[in-house]
Amino acid sequence: MDNRARIAFHLLIGAQALHSIEEYLFRLYDALAPARAVSEALGLDRRIGFAVANTALIGFGLWCYFALVRPGRPSARGFAWFWALLEIANAIGHGALALWAGGYFPGLATAPLLLAAGLWLGARLRRGP
Repeated sequence: MDNRARIAFHLLIGAQALHSIEEYLFRLYDALAPARAVSEALGLDRRIGFAVANTALIGFGLWCYFALVRPGRPSARGFAWFWALLEIANAIGHGALALWAGGYFPGLATAPLLLAAGLWLGARLRRGP
């Protein structure tokens, strides 16, 4: 992975952090059944469970960056592709949910950041090693 791919990965994790904050502030855990299920899975208050789950997601992204992507480990490309595709799908999903809801849906405002960062990372990864 080249330096621009590393930067794109780092920005993607930052975009996901902003996205998680938006989802929390606008209560995605009340609006979407899967988010509610994840939030309640720990047996905590739904708000706390959602915050813990999203903190774990961001933590995993940071671990991927610092342990794999930045040092250029052999598995870095695979993890980077995973994150790029995950976040592209996440962004598209939020757009679809907003269309279905007929207006704003929690996470929609930051979905374009996820889409842009995911597409940029994917484009950098397609260029090869």
